[in-house]
Amino acid sequence: MENILRLLEEKNEHLNRFYALNEIELIHFVEGNFDNLEAFYNSRESILDLIRCIDRLIEHSSQSDSESSVIDENLKNKVSTLLKKKNDVVNKILAQDLQIISVLETTKSNLIKELSQIKVARRAVRAYGEKGLDKNLDEKI
Repeated sequence: MENILRLLEEKNEHLNRFYALNEIELIHFVEGNFDNLEAFYNSRESILDLIRCIDRLIEHSSQSDSESSVIDENLKNKVSTLLKKKNDVVNKILAQDLQIISVLETTKSNLIKELSQIKVARRAVRAYGEKGLDKNLDEKI
């Protein structure tokens, strides 16, 4: 059971790292700085891979520990506390992810609008330029 406690603590540490990484990058995204986007997603994926490994180790340890049916009440309380902390951090991460998605979607929409406006402006410039060419041709004739 001590092994499971250690693994749960380690998992919470990685979740806190994930949260801190999100927090830093969210500030950059709000400022319109997306230079670190690929590294951000790679870092998140690396942390998630570590968490998946820890989950597998917890599962393996819990299967091994299930043979001993008597678990100290103090250990149960520690596990409960660690699981509550994990849930709190996960909820904060979910809220951050919603903010990140919102910022990315807003930026994407703004870029699409900007590209659409550029396309309309180019058409207008072309149309104006073509009329100018016709005028020059008429004068030459």
